[in-house]
Amino acid sequence: MKDRRTERDTHRLRLRMFGATPARAVIGLEAEFNLFINGRRRRPEKVFGDPSRLVRRRMIPRTGKSFQLPAGGAIYFDTGVIEVTTPIVELEPGCCYRATRLLWEQIRYLRRELDHWERQHGCKCRLQGFSAHYNLSFPSSRKSKLRNATKLAYLLAHVLPVPVILLATNRQSSAVGVRPRGNRIEVTVDFTPDPALMLATCAFIAGAMETVLRWEDFGLRRFERHALPRIARFHLQKHSSRRGWRVTPDSLGRNPFTSDINESLWKLRDGRRLSLRAIAAETLRPFRQRIRQIGDSSTLEHIAAVFAGDARSLLDFEKRPDAYDDVGHSIDWGRRRMRRWPQSKYEKVIHRVIAHEPMRIGQKRYVVDRMNGWYQVEFREVGTKRRRTFNLDDLARLADAKKRSHLKAKVKGGSASPKTMSKIRRRRRTVSTTR
Repeated sequence: MKDRRTERDTHRLRLRMFGATPARAVIGLEAEFNLFINGRRRRPEKVFGDPSRLVRRRMIPRTGKSFQLPAGGAIYFDTGVIEVTTPIVELEPGCCYRATRLLWEQIRYLRRELDHWERQHGCKCRLQGFSAHYNLSFPSSRKSKLRNATKLAYLLAHVLPVPVILLATNRQSSAVGVRPRGNRIEVTVDFTPDPALMLATCAFIAGAMETVLRWEDFGLRRFERHALPRIARFHLQKHSSRRGWRVTPDSLGRNPFTSDINESLWKLRDGRRLSLRAIAAETLRPFRQRIRQIGDSSTLEHIAAVFAGDARSLLDFEKRPDAYDDVGHSIDWGRRRMRRWPQSKYEKVIHRVIAHEPMRIGQKRYVVDRMNGWYQVEFREVGTKRRRTFNLDDLARLADAKKRSHLKAKVKGGSASPKTMSKIRRRRRTVSTTR
């Protein structure tokens, strides 16, 4: 278990990570893993020292003791576990797929570095899934007296547990948590070794939160107004590490992780008795539209199928699947077809930063020095060595301006292709329409 001092240090690191965030809503995922070497659990700090001694390529340093992975996310050692995180992703259609894909790209990169390390040292390394954190920002523009992060987290701690239990937990799980983190909400649950179920979990959490953010207030009376089911015996527990709440077997008077998810064991406040699957299906109804908007119809269908019993939940297995104990060697999205969403603007900027591409503004050239959280990048001017900080929106605007000037130069030079001309005409039509 993590001691209190280390928990405080990690808390400060994560606050800095999301400290300077854009005005628009963003999402980010984290995953923690236990490290086993030759069948014995080891602390990564003792084995490697820090991530720069595990990853072969030179990494950009970040705030605290973390480093920017060449795959786009970050890595750090957190008191006995290896943690990888995604960059922030704009909350827009496709964001849940992008965030899930990005997390698995970090896992795959980490796994390849471990493969190289174990070949060099003649041993066997494996990653055991420990936990996953789903982070969604809470834009200040949506705050008021009746609508703040604490009230939102408290309401979501009543809304999310049953659906998340069906989508993301296993027979050995013990809790689902929701924590207010200042400018974001964090949902904590076991790591899910199935990418399709992780995508479904991410989409449900994001869709539910985006729906709730549009309600007039975050009081529990909203359950009745939106016909959400409430289990009769439901007592939130304090989170084990920081501010926030957890739903455990003690919260419900019965263990939902070991009970039959198809049996009507759970008494509701309206007197009915329903199964966990039926409760989750009813909880899904008010959130379907937003889940479809920020995800897609295929993800929504997968969520509904799990709740209806037409698709597997990990709770359908008698024991925890073996995939938890060796993560990253094979990554299987399943037979469900996933729409291939392109990279977001932030993701493109992050990859340019990681590639150490120099940036020119006017007559000055800058090179990347370090990442300051997830939203800001510190550059150093070539020659004078003076530092300058840009955020991701600044860098995205600079990239767009450079692209536009390049297209104009092509047109003036008479070398523009029909495809380029088509893009220019569409942009001109868009500008004239907005005017």
